Amino acid sequence: MTKTVLFVPGLRDHVEDHWQTHAARAIPGSVTVEPLTEDRLSLAARIAALDAALNAIEGEVVIAAHSAGCLMVAAWARNPTRAVRGALLATPADVENPLPPGYPSLEDLTAHGWCPISRERLPFPAIVVASNNDPLGPFDRVAELAHSWGARLHDAGDVGHLNPPAGRCWQRSS
Repeated sequence: MTKTVLFVPGLRDHVEDHWQTHAARAIPGSVTVEPLTEDRLSLAARIAALDAALNAIEGEVVIAAHSAGCLMVAAWARNPTRAVRGALLATPADVENPLPPGYPSLEDLTAHGWCPISRERLPFPAIVVASNNDPLGPFDRVAELAHSWGARLHDAGDVGHLNPPAGRCWQRSS
């Protein structure tokens, strides 16, 4: 049986120099949830896009989500429409507290269904990667999410939000 990696980006969707973009290109047969053209801030619309991407894949699926994509996965998992083999949830964003400038406001996120964050146990194994200096998800809040999701927590050290502004997050060996 084939295994497919499904990449689930966060609120900024596809970013050219992001680890997810590079990994998706490097992993044959991987799939990325397509960005929305309407209702871009709607959690329900993003869950529907995630669900459609998952159900279009034949065989086993492993999810690799980043930031708010982790929250989409947790919300989708409350009523899963198919089995998932496991998930890597990298630096979940804490949308229950104000995010830095340039991100949607707490009020907008709440109005579009993001708050409260789902804290139900995931129906599949998961690893949550947390950073000690993530401006979008303090380590203790991310550890709390990992615990409530029943996921293993991995302390990645001081890696910021694992995105291009945090520094080079993807390196290819020569």
